[in-house]
Amino acid sequence: MSTLSYSAIISERSHVGRSSADVSKAAVKFEVSNLSFWYGANQALFDISLSVPERSVMAFIGPSGCGKSTFLRVLNRMNDLIEGTRLTGGVLLDGQDIYRRDVNLVALRRRVGMVFQKSNPFPKTVFENVAYGQRVAGQRDPARLDAIVARCLRKAALWDEVKDRLDDSALNLSGGQQQRLCIARALATDPEVVLMDEPASALDPKSTARIEDLIFELKRDYTIVIVTHNMQQAARVSDLTAFFYQGRLIEFGTTNQIFTRPRNKQTEDYITGRFG
Repeated sequence: MSTLSYSAIISERSHVGRSSADVSKAAVKFEVSNLSFWYGANQALFDISLSVPERSVMAFIGPSGCGKSTFLRVLNRMNDLIEGTRLTGGVLLDGQDIYRRDVNLVALRRRVGMVFQKSNPFPKTVFENVAYGQRVAGQRDPARLDAIVARCLRKAALWDEVKDRLDDSALNLSGGQQQRLCIARALATDPEVVLMDEPASALDPKSTARIEDLIFELKRDYTIVIVTHNMQQAARVSDLTAFFYQGRLIEFGTTNQIFTRPRNKQTEDYITGRFG
């Protein structure tokens, strides 16, 4: 696809949400500086620095194995669950170092929720999937739980489809519904940031469009960081784009600039399909 074609995609969404100028003025949610990361002896990320503004959508693009998902998991310390990993550099969330030894990881992951590539609803009812995080946090008031579940299902654009099926198994929902349920479950812990690792890659085009529309709605209240292999999707949903290649951040800027006026030849070659 040409940069001109991407310009048309971006212009279709230009009237929705905040402008690039608004995003550039937003407070910084994440500030990452000189970050390098290793799986054992294998270095996966090299000296990456970037900032993520609040209430924006940032897309991470790049070929498979380039470090996008590793970097995404750095932002809520999910890589800590893998033995033998280590990092250098800094990751600040609202100015606070999330890699301090005294950081409460449960509290961090409530603030920075995550939606995975494959929908992973619990083998519980629709209601209990969304209520789970609040129950773990100690919420027992039935009326309060009812309100939280309804609010999060509405935010995930799922309420009208499941309001009469709250006691059904979540496993009976369609793939697209299950993914939106997982988004509702992530929202139920009142996060400030939602990380999405290829959230629509396993979905049909109609369900993908629902997820993309949902991302646009959610950025009014949340900071969204999404990993995607779909260039058109990145152009449609994101305010900012970061292009990774072989563990390095090659280029970072507004989505309009990255897709229509890339400064780096590697970036242009990737987004126009010459490699990847």
